[in-house]
Amino acid sequence: MKLVLFDCDGTLIDSAGLIHETMRRTFAQFGKPEPKVADTKSIIGLTLDIAIARMQGKQHADQEDVDMTAYYKSLFSVVRQDLNFKEPLFPGIRELIDEIGPRENLLIGAVTGKSRRGLNLVMETHGFDRYFVVGRTADDCPSKPHPAMVTECCDETGIRPEDTLVIGDAIYDMQMAKAAGAKAVGVSWGYASVGELKEAGADAVIHHPSEILAHIG
Repeated sequence: MKLVLFDCDGTLIDSAGLIHETMRRTFAQFGKPEPKVADTKSIIGLTLDIAIARMQGKQHADQEDVDMTAYYKSLFSVVRQDLNFKEPLFPGIRELIDEIGPRENLLIGAVTGKSRRGLNLVMETHGFDRYFVVGRTADDCPSKPHPAMVTECCDETGIRPEDTLVIGDAIYDMQMAKAAGAKAVGVSWGYASVGELKEAGADAVIHHPSEILAHIG
């Protein structure tokens, strides 16, 4: 048995537009300079309060960051409805999940900086909840690159880290995987560059979801 753990934002779904617009409105509400799209993309994958702190050059979240996080969360669904923002699957993801989901020698899960509610919405929207048997979110574990999301999924499924594959688009995903003792596979269609992923410890970087099959076996 193998366990395959997917990051969500930037790996399964293209959510950068929605995240950035919500972040832009949040910063404006608190009188902060408007963040650049590149700044937003650089923190996707982190737990939200840590992400907001990092965007302001802080290493740790303070009370203002906690307040901004609460405002962001209250605004997220509003922005989605206002501008009809979608969180579409990247090309090839549906075909991949439909192929590996029914396999008896694999278990599939998610490790994400999203909230539990946010992850559930993605799973339900795209019909993946029947395939994903385990998941850890920002509500459950410390922010990436802490290994807890991976190790807790391993503990829950009874699969060892060395038999686990973490697939993600961010350097934090690669660092988390290696810290947990799992294999790290980066994807080039997300928000970090190939060079950044390799430098962060990626065992491989792929350019289309179908290439994941070669690493699963």
